[in-house]
Amino acid sequence: MTAEQRPTPQDAPGEDHCAGAETIRVKASRRSALRRVAIDTRPLADGAYRRLWMGQGVSFVGFQVTAVAVPVQVWEMTRSSLWVGMLGIVNLVPLIVFGLWGGAIADHRDRRRLLFAASCVMWAATLLLLAQALLGLESLALIMAVVAVQATGFAVSSPTRSAIVPRLVAEPLVPAANTLNFTASQVGMLAGPLLAGVLLARWGYAAAYGLDAVLFSLALYAALRLPPIPPLGDVTGTPGLRSVIDGLAYLWTQPVLLMSFVVDIIAMGVAMPRALFPELAETRYGGEAAVGWLFAAIAIGAVLGGLSSGWIGRVRRQGVALVASIVVWGLAVAAAGLAEQLWLAVALLAAGGAADLVSAVFRQTMLQTYAPDEMRGRLQGVFTVVVAGGPRLGDLRAGATASVAGATASWVGGGLACAVLVVVAALAVPALLRYDTRTAAPGG
Repeated sequence: MTAEQRPTPQDAPGEDHCAGAETIRVKASRRSALRRVAIDTRPLADGAYRRLWMGQGVSFVGFQVTAVAVPVQVWEMTRSSLWVGMLGIVNLVPLIVFGLWGGAIADHRDRRRLLFAASCVMWAATLLLLAQALLGLESLALIMAVVAVQATGFAVSSPTRSAIVPRLVAEPLVPAANTLNFTASQVGMLAGPLLAGVLLARWGYAAAYGLDAVLFSLALYAALRLPPIPPLGDVTGTPGLRSVIDGLAYLWTQPVLLMSFVVDIIAMGVAMPRALFPELAETRYGGEAAVGWLFAAIAIGAVLGGLSSGWIGRVRRQGVALVASIVVWGLAVAAAGLAEQLWLAVALLAAGGAADLVSAVFRQTMLQTYAPDEMRGRLQGVFTVVVAGGPRLGDLRAGATASVAGATASWVGGGLACAVLVVVAALAVPALLRYDTRTAAPGG
C-alpha cells in the first residue's frame, strides 16, 4: 500500500464520528416516532386520577366477568335464548331513565359523593348475585331485579366518572386521560370474558360473582379517596325534564346527527348476536369454555382496530365511511354465524369489532364537531343511552328471533338485515352521505 492509499490518523476518527452521529440521529428519530404513537401516560402522575383509573380498569374486568356469567346462568336455568335476550330490556330501561339524567345530576351534586353512592349500588348488586349463587336459589325474577339495580348504578356512575376527569387533570391532558380510560375499558372487555370462561368451566357462578365483588372494592376505594368535587359556579334547583326535551328537539332538526344515532341503533339493535353466545357455545362449539372467547371476540377486534387507527383522522367523507363500516360490521357478524369452527367465528367477530370501533370513532367525532357547544352535553347523554341501549335491544331481538327461527337464523339474519337496512336508511337521508368535514360548518 502506498503512502497515498494508506488512511491517515485524522481520517479514521472523522469517519467514526460521522457514523456515530448518524446512529444517534436514527435512534433519536425512532424514539420520536415511538412517542408519537405510544399512549400518553402523563395524567397518571396525578394521584387521584391514577387511583380512579386503576379502580375503573380493575373493576371493569370483574364487571365484564359478571356480564358473561349472568346470561350463561339464565340460559342454564331456562334453556331459552329469549330469556337471555330479556336481560337486555332489564338493563335498557334503567339506562334510558337514569342515563339521560346522569350527567345533569352530576352537575348539581358533589361528584365524589355521587360516584361513591352509585358505586355502592353496583357493589351491592354484585353481592346479591354472589349470595343467590352460593345459596343455589335459581330465581329468575331475583336475577332480573338485581340486574336492573346494577344497571341503575351504572347509568349514574358512568357519566359522573367522566365528568370528574376534567376536574382532576389539567385541560391539555384531558384527551390523554380519556384515551387511558378507553384503553383500560377495552382491556377489561377483552380479559373479562376470557376469565369468565375459565371460572365458569372450573368453579361456577359463585366464583365469577365473587371475583367481581373483590375487584369492585378497588373502585369504591378510588371513589372514596377522591377530593370533594362540588358543582362549579352558582348551581340552583334540580335537573329537570325541560333540558332533556330541548336537546331531543334540537337533534330532530339535524338530519346528520339524527342519522348517526339511527345507524348505530341499526348496527347494535339488529345485528348484535351476543344473547346467542351461551346457546351456540354449548350446541356448536363445545361448552362453557367457548363462551368466553365468543364474548371477547368483538373486543379483540376493537383493540386491534384502535391500535391501527391512525388513518381515521385523514378521512373527510365521514358519513360514507360511517355507513361503510357498519355494513362491514353486519356482514362480518353474518359470516361468523355460519362458522362451524370456534376460531373462525372469533376471527370474524373480531373483524366486526374492528369495524364497529371505526364507526364509533366517526359517530363521536361528528357529534363533537357538528353540534354547537351548548348542545353537546345533552346530546352526549343521548349518545350514552344509544351506545349502552342499542346492544340491549340487540339482545332482545336476537333472543326473540332465536325462539322462533333458531339461533343460527337469528344470528345470520340479523347481520344481513343490518347491512341492508343501514344502506336503505342512508339513501333515504342523503345528508349523511354528503357529510364532509371540509364543507360542514361547526354547529350544523
